[in-house]
Amino acid sequence: MTSFRIGSLFGIPIKLDVTFLLVLPFFAYLIGVQIEPVVDLLNEVMGAGISSEAITTGTTPWVLGLVAAIGLFVGVVLHELGHSLTAQRFGFPIESITLWLLGGLAALSEMPEDWRQELAIAIAGPIVSVLVGFASYGLFTVTPASLDGVRFVLGYLAVLNVGLAIFNMVPAFPMDGGRVLRALLARNQPYARATQQAASVGKLFAVLMALFGVLTFRVLLIAVAFFVYIAASGESRQVTMKAAFEGVTVSDIMTPATDLHTVAPETSVADLIRRMFSERHTGYPVLEDGYLVGLVTLSDARDVKPVERDAFTVSDVMSTELKTIEPNADAMTALERMQQDDIGRLLVVDGGGEGDLVGLITRTDLMTALNIIRESGALNPAAEVSTAD
Repeated sequence: MTSFRIGSLFGIPIKLDVTFLLVLPFFAYLIGVQIEPVVDLLNEVMGAGISSEAITTGTTPWVLGLVAAIGLFVGVVLHELGHSLTAQRFGFPIESITLWLLGGLAALSEMPEDWRQELAIAIAGPIVSVLVGFASYGLFTVTPASLDGVRFVLGYLAVLNVGLAIFNMVPAFPMDGGRVLRALLARNQPYARATQQAASVGKLFAVLMALFGVLTFRVLLIAVAFFVYIAASGESRQVTMKAAFEGVTVSDIMTPATDLHTVAPETSVADLIRRMFSERHTGYPVLEDGYLVGLVTLSDARDVKPVERDAFTVSDVMSTELKTIEPNADAMTALERMQQDDIGRLLVVDGGGEGDLVGLITRTDLMTALNIIRESGALNPAAEVSTAD
């Protein structure tokens, strides 16, 4: 998501995604055109006594719609803040809270695998939403009857925040209810298996939500269903991989330096491409007098026009901003770095970025190791896994 920071609460950055700037006026419009039926509901359920004629003239509906929409997203921020502060209490840093197309998103550095901690974090958001709803209702009851617009906004937010809490408790993982379900399932079985089961339930609810959205022409519900399905699949896959790689280090999987194909800085790009074709590799560490000075890949070589490849050398096109990892790092950490930086390989360096090259690990290495673990139940570090490209 493309987002920008607008402030912070309790040291947590609050961001707005660009999609939020689109959905805010949309919500304001929806609220503005539905004022009369909402007023009828508030009058019937809460005895609001609001005069719809007083707040449906001129630009008043659109002003109230915008204020109510902003109030709704303030409630969403407080909801995510409930998750975040509870997570911080358990020692899990929060990178940011972001408002986007489908509401709010608290970015935890990692999810707890202790079911009690996850249960507390998951339930904190809906509890905050209920409290915000009660607070809105409290303000609604003390607001003078003559202020129809203010009473409408407060009554609307009271109902909407409680509704938000109820909707979030639907067991559609990774929504709050789905995380509560996973926490309860993880009480007496492995975390990865509990995640798979919760994700399956979440995907089922996503399909049902999508069908209901199609039948009732609710585009936003279809979007939520799509997000739930994709997010449930992704987190289930990530947790399963993390469990499979438990205890496996980079050194168990990497191609050691003695088996690596390397190139010198003075190698021409034409020779490099010929080597790539014959050796079936698409990335080479660049060594000068035995020292690591760069990394060159097929995409680097392709940037040079064919007629100029004899004149250009590896030193002209190689990358010197190297992505490295230490050999004793977890295999899952290596995969997460590749995903975060959108790269296919990491140089394995002993002693950090200034150390000696000891190997290379690629996505292919990791996927091969994962398949071996899934098929055999364990990874034999003595087995040769030489798939570095």
